[in-house]
Amino acid sequence: MARTDYQQQLEQLRTNVVEMSDAVSRRLQRALEAYERKDDALAAEVIAGDDEINRRYLELERACIELLALQQPVASDLRFVAASFKIITDLERIGDLAVNLGEYTRRAERDRYPDVDIARVGAETVAMVEDATRAYADGDAAATRAIAARDDEIDERLERASRTVVRNLVETEPDDVDAVLEDVSRMLLTIRDIERVGDHAVNVAARTLYMVDDDDGLIY
Repeated sequence: MARTDYQQQLEQLRTNVVEMSDAVSRRLQRALEAYERKDDALAAEVIAGDDEINRRYLELERACIELLALQQPVASDLRFVAASFKIITDLERIGDLAVNLGEYTRRAERDRYPDVDIARVGAETVAMVEDATRAYADGDAAATRAIAARDDEIDERLERASRTVVRNLVETEPDDVDAVLEDVSRMLLTIRDIERVGDHAVNVAARTLYMVDDDDGLIY
């Protein structure tokens, strides 16, 4: 294969990874909107759309494998393909977390916890995914460390939210204990899944730093 064609394949992979991330971010944002508005129809749309994300993932996985097997890239090209392979896995998992939010939308009672601002912190994790993807697209190593620092702040806020939910459970005497316990469980799962979105955004940033600078300092 001509060198020009090989470089075009690498650039196409970069473009396709960014497009997959854009699709995942839109899906996650819509899941959060459905959760906030208690919109079962929108939640169902998010859940049904997971097939598209899975399709994109499998196509990109195949493209990465073919580049590794047929082109045997070295040095920076090898890091780029390897990082892209790992990043699409994180993106696919963010898509799964969006599906989870869609499922919670159908059952959770959000009015019980007005102090837990899922919409706001969720939007911040969407922004982290978008910024991590931009760093990948631009090869911006400096941006990757800032994303990791933002995740620490998100984790602290979500930890406080978890404590608020548990404290509410301890301090109230509901008429329907089973219903409240079920709602608490779903809220805690929601908090956990949003935290995981942030973790996956950090993973994208970490792989980008490795790709650009051969630096594995953010990989964990």
